Amino acid sequence: MPRPLLLSLALAITPALFSTACAADPADPAAEAAIKPAQWPFAATEVARFNEPWAMTFLPDGSLLVTEKAGKLLHVDPASGKRSEISGVPTVAYGGQGGFGDVLAHPQFTNNGWVYYSYAEDGQDDTRGAAVARARLVLAADGSGQLSDAQVIWRQTPKVSGRGHYGHRLAFGPDGKLWISSSERQKFDPAQDMKTNLGKIIRLNDDGSVPADNPFVAQGAPADQVWSLGHRSVLGIAFDGNGKLWEHEMGPKGGDELNLIQRGGNYGYPIVSNGDHYDGRPIPDHDTRPDFIAPVVTWRQVISPAGFVIYNGALFPQWKGSGFIGGLSSQSLVRVAFDGDTAHEAERFDMGKRIREVEQGPDGALWLLEDGNNARLLKLTPKAG
Repeated sequence: MPRPLLLSLALAITPALFSTACAADPADPAAEAAIKPAQWPFAATEVARFNEPWAMTFLPDGSLLVTEKAGKLLHVDPASGKRSEISGVPTVAYGGQGGFGDVLAHPQFTNNGWVYYSYAEDGQDDTRGAAVARARLVLAADGSGQLSDAQVIWRQTPKVSGRGHYGHRLAFGPDGKLWISSSERQKFDPAQDMKTNLGKIIRLNDDGSVPADNPFVAQGAPADQVWSLGHRSVLGIAFDGNGKLWEHEMGPKGGDELNLIQRGGNYGYPIVSNGDHYDGRPIPDHDTRPDFIAPVVTWRQVISPAGFVIYNGALFPQWKGSGFIGGLSSQSLVRVAFDGDTAHEAERFDMGKRIREVEQGPDGALWLLEDGNNARLLKLTPKAG
């Protein structure tokens, strides 16, 4: 965000696989083996605190933008921790999993000033959906600022009832396109319905128009926006150093996933999943339907993944090319090691708090946002000695 193409101690942890609604399962071998603070290879320094932060992005000058779910955008000086509010933020449908979401600077921000952001918005008759807008960020000398020339460039369709599974994570790819995760809003079937853009990975030009080479262009709107389908609740998307797109999603009970995204691919939800419905009804596993693309990693003791970077910095050279995922219910930072088109969980760090967001800073430090009220912004740097 601009997400640098972010994905030592190998623990040989079996891919750990707990329930999105529950706390960490003590029977989970990875949870038991999670690296405790005394053994962390990094120091964690508190920089600032926020109420229900959801996302962050670094600007070219090294400062940060942080979203708060209730509807605030804050500009942060990472050296001092000073927070300044940005005006011009849209009214958001706050509640449940909804509110202000992701924030992302355009790759050419220095020249055009565009900032992209996602949020839940109200519809009619008690319905809601995610929206993505862009605006020019104008900063003042004191760190405050405003969004101007705002344009809504994408919306989930249709708007539906409920306040869950918006997704609305953003990334710019090496192709210069804007990628959006659109979750299925806890409605299941839309993930397979090409008359909706729910349960899909979306690919757009930076102005919101549809690229002519998208796989389903011939089907018309909204299918023309779609790159892949059959997704549940996608809360992390990131490109690796080879330009491959990876995403993680919260599965149903016992089925969190890490997926390698393929053009036009169908990932099977809700027809197949390596988890089951929360009411106990089984869902056939992926191996029963080889026509759907199976996850590269499944966490049957779930981690409740949120936030995702694939690291390419120099500050932690041993981790270059690794993915880092925030764990909500697992209260952890999970490192994923990649080997071409395969991956596995390599390490899990016990953070003691729900981790909502992970980002790489300009100097290669890792930055974490805790979840909830009075949540800390943490800077991770190599431990001295």
